[in-house]
Amino acid sequence: MTPRVLTRAAVAGLTAAALFGATACGSGFDDPAGETTQSTGPASLQIMIGSSGDAETKAVQDAAAAWATSSGNQATVVPAQDLTQQLGQGLAGGNPPDVFYVDASRFADYASVGALEPYGDKISNVGDFYESLRNTFTYDGKLYCAPKDFSTLALQINTELWSKAGLTDADVPTTWEQLTATAKKIKAKGMVPLVLGDTRDRIGAFFVQNGGWLLSEDGKSATGESPENVAALTHVKQMVTDGLVRFPKQLDAGWSGEAFGKGAAVMTIEGNWIKGALQNDFPNVKYQVVELPAGPAGKGTLSFTQCWGIAAKSKYKEQAIKFVEAMTSGEQQIAFAKAFGVMPSRESVRDQYTAEFPADKPFIDGAAYAQGPVNAPKMDSVLQDLEAGLQGLANGDPKSILANFDKNAKAALGGS
Repeated sequence: MTPRVLTRAAVAGLTAAALFGATACGSGFDDPAGETTQSTGPASLQIMIGSSGDAETKAVQDAAAAWATSSGNQATVVPAQDLTQQLGQGLAGGNPPDVFYVDASRFADYASVGALEPYGDKISNVGDFYESLRNTFTYDGKLYCAPKDFSTLALQINTELWSKAGLTDADVPTTWEQLTATAKKIKAKGMVPLVLGDTRDRIGAFFVQNGGWLLSEDGKSATGESPENVAALTHVKQMVTDGLVRFPKQLDAGWSGEAFGKGAAVMTIEGNWIKGALQNDFPNVKYQVVELPAGPAGKGTLSFTQCWGIAAKSKYKEQAIKFVEAMTSGEQQIAFAKAFGVMPSRESVRDQYTAEFPADKPFIDGAAYAQGPVNAPKMDSVLQDLEAGLQGLANGDPKSILANFDKNAKAALGGS
């Protein structure tokens, strides 16, 4: 699959259990007796990343080496085989790396047990990071860590199949109504209109477009069974029932990008990671990218992001912050974008990025209205249960699926 899909799958593991178990046993991260004496002067930073491949590993190692040379420090970058497991063991054992990638889907678990240093307000020009990304890494009112980069969802259109269906630029959908109308035209030509992942990380965009989301803005209340969400999920189910949407497994594909690359569907909804996947696996596919169609409440998409976490137990917090400062400078973010295809998290380099990668503009435009992931601790099993419900959507009841989420989420939130 794609780098981002692999990353998100990898972060669904055991860290929360390890961290919460350590806290329960009396070795909690907030224990004053366990505070680490800070070291001044040259540091030897250990940096752990969850790399998407050789290009990312080399780019981060080169950037770290340049920082170390210019600052008089040492910086060792280790690409983890399993970031969640290795990081969880390090944090729970009291010997974590100084700096590490933190996926947004795991952030609240780390922050809630004091594993992270809340350094966000010490980074220069912190307001330059997209607001939606700052919100994602804010817990109990504190910005914990600097967003590293991000991805959003957009609509991909196979231009050859589009023309074969007799469609033109005038048919590119910008609203739910237009998406349905266009999908019906495609279906009438005997083709599958849209392949959509049957997960919250894809279907969730429809919730946002209808003014809903799974949790309240402060992350403390379950809002899954809201009228907005029920209507959105009912809309998706209707498209499935009408044959306008198919899930990847219905098209003998592991994910939507594969089905789209094989020409099994005219459209799909995926993130900017699809570009590399198509280049590698389906280089002859011609397609265009547009923003997701707006729903009744307006435009909406989902964002996927990571931050540079700093361990609360690091001996080199001051130096680690300076390292993160260098890694999140606009110049360095553009270098990372060129090296391995990520989108910069700073608004100030947006125009430079779109000039370099004009076809990706719909993705970065989505930052203005993107919703981050569920931002609360102890939600793994709750979200896995929601996924199971969504995978049975074709024969399921949208209201019941969302009511079940609320029941489970309230139990988890109440125990946090």
